[in-house]
Amino acid sequence: MRQSEDRAVVIAGGGPTGLMLAGELALAGVDVAVVERRPTQDVTGQRAGGLHSRTIEVLDQRGIAERFLSAGQALQVAGFAMIRLDISDFPTRHPYGLALWQNEIERLLADWVQELGVPIYGGLEVMSFIQSEAGVDVELSDGRSLRAQYLVGCDGGRSRVRKVAGIDFPGWDPTTSYLIAQVEVRDEPPFGIHRDAIGIHGLDRQNDDEPVRVMITEEQLGPSTEPTLDDLSRGLIAVYGTDFGIHSPTSIARFTDATRQAAAYRDGRILLAGDAAHIHHPAGGQGLNTGVQDAVNLGWKLAQVVNAGVPDTLLDTYHDERHPVAARVLQTTMAQVALMRTDDRTKALHDNVTELLSMDEPRNRYAARMSGLDIQYDLGDGHPLLGRRMPDLELHTAAGPVRVFTLLHDARPVLLRLDQPGIGDIAGWADRIRLVEADYDGSWELPVLGAVSAPSAVLIRPDGHVAWVGQGSAAGLIDALTRWFGPPVAPA
Repeated sequence: MRQSEDRAVVIAGGGPTGLMLAGELALAGVDVAVVERRPTQDVTGQRAGGLHSRTIEVLDQRGIAERFLSAGQALQVAGFAMIRLDISDFPTRHPYGLALWQNEIERLLADWVQELGVPIYGGLEVMSFIQSEAGVDVELSDGRSLRAQYLVGCDGGRSRVRKVAGIDFPGWDPTTSYLIAQVEVRDEPPFGIHRDAIGIHGLDRQNDDEPVRVMITEEQLGPSTEPTLDDLSRGLIAVYGTDFGIHSPTSIARFTDATRQAAAYRDGRILLAGDAAHIHHPAGGQGLNTGVQDAVNLGWKLAQVVNAGVPDTLLDTYHDERHPVAARVLQTTMAQVALMRTDDRTKALHDNVTELLSMDEPRNRYAARMSGLDIQYDLGDGHPLLGRRMPDLELHTAAGPVRVFTLLHDARPVLLRLDQPGIGDIAGWADRIRLVEADYDGSWELPVLGAVSAPSAVLIRPDGHVAWVGQGSAAGLIDALTRWFGPPVAPA
């Protein structure tokens, strides 16, 4: 076996989740490497096709949102069971989604992490590992060995990391399957969505020089084997009466409505994120977005443990916060699959739900859920901001105006003092917390909740969620600082 190479963190999987996590760790100065089975970041096939508002906010917090916005198309993409939900009136700088294929999302994320100096071992896989109190020994497919403090499985729904770790993956077996493909055609097909007794199907091509994108529901649940061009031909004939002379496939894949979630997101020095932790039907476009947000929740916590000596119990909060979020995603996608059945009784139910979601209150709640803007972590009772995303306010400081998200570009926590500049002494955390004294003229608005009372100060975590709210005093600040960023350090 080749000589072992030491890394603080090894990430198995270089998809959007793994790349986002690598970027988060690199910003915090963690020595991280990505192991990706593909030799390059090229993605074939449709896979995910967009970013929701909260994910765009996350990218904005790191100063890279414009890269994605300039490559995609801003649209109202939030939807529930193919019912479009408008978020243009929501209190966010990004009241829209972004139509952008996964190959572009991965390319842009890969460019970012490479700028940050993260090595990506392409064409390799994590084959096995052994963890101990001292670290994790990771064996790669070329015989190389990596020694890490932590291993994070971002290696998809069939995650080898999850399986080797022995983490259960309970849930629901598939009831239906779909074929997705990119192919050339001899005959021009009827583009758009088509519904019939079999299910929902779609044909699309954005430019004349592109392959046709195909999605069809199969008549029967397909096998777990890789689908072929003949499988796709038979499926198209069953739906359209012809296969349009398909040939030269760029990609063909099968997906199902299998719905599962890891029983634990952490086992000692092994962690899971993205599809390795949860799989579900792609209805509503939740998968990639949930995975990227997993990475942003985990990254700063893992960095605190590796670099700042914070107790590793902080990593347990990753499961505590993100497991309920994904559980709701699973519940929501199963509901959407049930509503998208094409029999008359389900259509009647769908029509009723459509009418319900046209009303302001239901529309607000479901649009906030599907766009990720309503996520709140349970950090205890208190101000409505506690545990929620911090609004991207335009602040007035002595140095001039600054946006909240700009303060988060380097993934450091921020203590923002507003109308009581003297509130809270953070001398013991001065090396870890950025202190900003500012004024803000305007109302505080949150999705669904609307206006909330203005706080005296807020402690903002690197992931943009509020860890503490001051309401005229510093009560609870020391506890919050210690909980999230370790004990204070005495001045030299």
